[in-house]
This record gives sequence, C-alpha cells and structure tokens, in this order.
Amino acid sequence: MTGVRLDKWLWAARFFKTRTLAARACETNRARIGGQTAKSSREVRLGDALQVQTETSTFEVEVLGLSDMRGPASVAQALYRETEESKRKREEQAAQRRLMPTFEVVNAGKPTKKDRRRYDSFRDR
Repeated sequence: MTGVRLDKWLWAARFFKTRTLAARACETNRARIGGQTAKSSREVRLGDALQVQTETSTFEVEVLGLSDMRGPASVAQALYRETEESKRKREEQAAQRRLMPTFEVVNAGKPTKKDRRRYDSFRDR
C-alpha cells in the first residue's frame, strides 16, 4: 500500500470519531499535509508531516504507518509520532483550560415547580 485517503487515515488513527467528521475537517481546512491544505481524497504517505486541528487541540504528527481500517487505540497510536513541540503546546493549552472559570448552564424554558417555589419565597422576603 503506497497511500491512504486522508479522511480514512485520520479516522483510523483516531483523531476523529467518525469518517464523516474527518472528511468535514478536511473540507474546513483543519487538516494540512506539509503545511498545505488537503482535501479528504488526498493520499497520505509514509513520512508525511500532518497538522490536524480537532475541537480541543492541534496536533503536529509524522506518519509512520498506513491503515484504512480503524483498530484498537494501541494500533492507532503506532500510525504516527507527535512532535515534542506539539505535545508541549497541547499541555500548555490544557493547563490554560483548567484555569478558566466554568459557568453554570442556565435552564432555558419553563420553570419547574421547584423553581417557582424558590422564586415565590424570594419575592416574599
């Protein structure tokens, strides 16, 4: 095998949960081969340098193996090697996300009976 479609490889390497999401990432220029945007049909070859942007982080990897079938995570991790700079950047981003404040989701829609009682008790004070 000399090459594999980019969307299949991203899916097999477990960067994306479905092949559709991998293809959509290619369409929205979130996957690059050698610094150039790549369509989902472009072939990935051994030794290619990929930049992959997922929802949470950006990966810079070198292709070590080719596969068009999704397998266990241990096999998927053997398909690529992440650069040290990429690992460092991802760890810094994760640390920054942990420090960011979290906000409570406000219940949109009709208040529940418990909410109504709480509002009434607040107004009576």
